[in-house]
Amino acid sequence: MNRFFIGMDIGGTNLRCGLVDEGGVIVERRRCASRIEEGRDSFCERLFSEIVSLRAEAAARGGKVCAVGIGIPGLIGRGGLIHSSVNMRPLDGFNLAAHVEALSGLPVVSANDANVVALGEQRFGAGRGYASCMVITIGTGLGSGLILENTLWTGTGGFAAEFGHVTVDPDGRLCPCGNRGCLEQYVSAGALVRWACEGLPGTTADSLSAEKLAESARQGDPAALSAFGRIGYWLGVALASLANTLNLQAVIIGGGVGASFDLLLPSLHSTIKQRCFPQIGAGLVIARAALGDDAGLLGGAALAENGFLESLKK
Repeated sequence: MNRFFIGMDIGGTNLRCGLVDEGGVIVERRRCASRIEEGRDSFCERLFSEIVSLRAEAAARGGKVCAVGIGIPGLIGRGGLIHSSVNMRPLDGFNLAAHVEALSGLPVVSANDANVVALGEQRFGAGRGYASCMVITIGTGLGSGLILENTLWTGTGGFAAEFGHVTVDPDGRLCPCGNRGCLEQYVSAGALVRWACEGLPGTTADSLSAEKLAESARQGDPAALSAFGRIGYWLGVALASLANTLNLQAVIIGGGVGASFDLLLPSLHSTIKQRCFPQIGAGLVIARAALGDDAGLLGGAALAENGFLESLKK
């Protein structure tokens, strides 16, 4: 009988699910509105309904679902407790994985969504072949996940790899987390627009976007090119410290701003070269993410497979 795994990518707007075979092929997809504002119970009913549907699809394909892996935005403890999720507040203090496991009878594992994306890219995407790498998504914020020796590194409590909240400027911009000078305040879609506005007097942030700036930069606009250069610089400052600490093989960059990878790469490379030990910087691969929106689904499936294999040992 064929084995399948369900990967689930939860967001404040959409709930995306995929039925994935053992080879990492998404054979069926589901997508529905999260509608988390309707409350936790209603959300859990929709999520469970998707699992039931995908189990039926697996059976129709002559197989069975062995486990479920869920990516959730926020601080997710090692045991699955959702300590805080800014976009999914009704789930705060709730163990969604344990709840779904009790309802479905399947092994269910959850993790921070950026960690799940990292697992997907390392297992099936641009990170294949790299046993130790960092995967970064640059969009509204900066998400990240760390793979060390082919293992998703989540730390003692499950909260590791919050790279967006590494301090790069101790007296810098105030971050919503309460700290000052977090990397996310210097490397994100909002930061890109802010840098561009500084070079375009009279321009408002409302009139710009990362996509528009990428288009302008490719047409040679100096302010847009400078904005991407500053993003690359600050990311390079943080990555040089990370590389010197962990001697990683690769850094994989994705997300909305990451789609303009080529525009920030020159300043990123030059900053890493300047700040890394030569023996470390020379061996560090910087690559563009390959899976796009599928990274969360495939990462969830990989997380599920890991959980399933662990359950067989018990």
